[in-house]
Amino acid sequence: MKKALKVLGKIAAIGAAVYAALFAVFYFDLDGKALFKFVEPTLVKHYDNMPRRDPMSRPYGDKPTNE
Repeated sequence: MKKALKVLGKIAAIGAAVYAALFAVFYFDLDGKALFKFVEPTLVKHYDNMPRRDPMSRPYGDKPTNE
């Protein structure tokens, strides 16, 4: 019985720690800050350097091609 209570106590402590960490992430908006600081610059750098065709250079009436 003591062993089962010890195991349940450890599970409860781990659960409480995980809950506290997730609450801190939510409360301080850490996920949004991480996306803004790390992910967005990477995506901007990647997608701003992509080659794009100029849609205005195509004559009127031409059908689009899959490039």
